[in-house]
Amino acid sequence: MEPLSRDDPRRIGPYHLIARLDPGAGDAAAMARCFIARGNGGDRTVLISAPPVASADDAGYRERFRAEAENARLLAGASRSRWTVPVVEISADGTPPGDSSHSVGGTEPPWSASPYLPMLPLPAALESYGGPLPVRTVRAVGAALAEALDEVHTAGFTHAGIAPGTVFLAGDGPRLAGFGAVRAAGPDGEARAGLPGLDADALPPEQLAG
Repeated sequence: MEPLSRDDPRRIGPYHLIARLDPGAGDAAAMARCFIARGNGGDRTVLISAPPVASADDAGYRERFRAEAENARLLAGASRSRWTVPVVEISADGTPPGDSSHSVGGTEPPWSASPYLPMLPLPAALESYGGPLPVRTVRAVGAALAEALDEVHTAGFTHAGIAPGTVFLAGDGPRLAGFGAVRAAGPDGEARAGLPGLDADALPPEQLAG
């Protein structure tokens, strides 16, 4: 968790941003900007995901981000996996900006909200730990992620881009996030290698090729 920078928005939708969740490990697979935020009443804390700065002005990216956020919201209703980060709220198309200094064309960039749980992106957790995780922990994390994927596929959805930056570690186990982030980064039919925020070493060949 890091303080908001001068360039970060202070409000997205109905939420006041209070901190930034840094992916850690330099520029590791930052498929989206993640913020910790509170509702207007101050009694609801959420994790907000928004497009990376490099893609915020791209109308095609914004449309794909919103579509994939809607798919992630539908997944939250179809799958009850404890190992996924559920999307419970998304921005509406053309939502008035919560902070006009960070809007594009008079509308706020798309966003999605998930219930907040104290956790760290995997790269940040590795930095904090100071090296590779114990073998027992790696096996437990791998088993939980495999269980999450099995339940996601059973519900008729695909993740399309598991990478270190889409795995979060909480006190009770891992959480899988970033559903559809790869498809949002680049349209189908176009190569995605080299796109900002994507970890080419972690992407399956069909996603790299588009």
